[in-house]
Amino acid sequence: MPVTAQVVQVRFERVAHLTLNRPEALNALTPDQREEVVRLLSEASADPDVGAVVLTGTGRGFCAGADLRGGGAGAGAGAGAGAGAGERVPGDVARTLRLGAQRLIAAVLDCEKPVIAAVNGTAAGLGAHLAFACDLVLAAESARFIEVFVRRGLVPDAGGAYLLPRLIGPQRAKELMFFGDALTAPDAERLGLVNRVVPDGELDKTAREWATRLAAGPTRALALTKQLVNASLDGDRASAFAAEAAAQEINMTTEDAREGLRAFVERREAEFRGR
Repeated sequence: MPVTAQVVQVRFERVAHLTLNRPEALNALTPDQREEVVRLLSEASADPDVGAVVLTGTGRGFCAGADLRGGGAGAGAGAGAGAGAGERVPGDVARTLRLGAQRLIAAVLDCEKPVIAAVNGTAAGLGAHLAFACDLVLAAESARFIEVFVRRGLVPDAGGAYLLPRLIGPQRAKELMFFGDALTAPDAERLGLVNRVVPDGELDKTAREWATRLAAGPTRALALTKQLVNASLDGDRASAFAAEAAAQEINMTTEDAREGLRAFVERREAEFRGR
């Protein structure tokens, strides 16, 4: 089981299970840890032996946001506001965001494999947006989601103002961002930010079951479906229909698509190989 830069990666049944491993800091992300997650997501995209990804944390926190105490450039603009940040040059904060938090969120959105967030505890700031960027979100009953930026006098970053209105609408998003109140897992499910809430002791089991099902599916079809759904919220109907037709054209060249059609005709379960 390789352990690198405070991120644990375990492979099982074509699933890459990534665990943030700084429980003493509620898994607040350091720059090195952020870069490791980005790298591992990129590798999962390119690896034909990976069909799905699970992202979770150890201890009581999923991810408490950017590490503001690390003394470095942090995972988002909030890091630049921490103690010891030093004199800033105009453009530093924007550059830090583009190269840091926004790259991380983009890595999840652009990953060519389905990504499941298994939220085991507190998900605050960047950590909340990291969960919301995932394709499916499972939450333990004890999990909490906090738009913490307003408590620090900051503008939401890490893609929050992009993600939340698309998930729950602008007014609900503003309520969460304006007040910064902690949102329980059941309330997050009610709003549509979480797919399912499970007892704490069942989170890992449920995430494994969901990921295993996804990993056994038609990998390229799932990747193209993810791209279509993510892009649909940013374009018009004509563009969405054109993208759909192009995606189906590409997908019909895969072995899994041919197997799926053969299985339908032969009235049997398809056996996908991720090709």
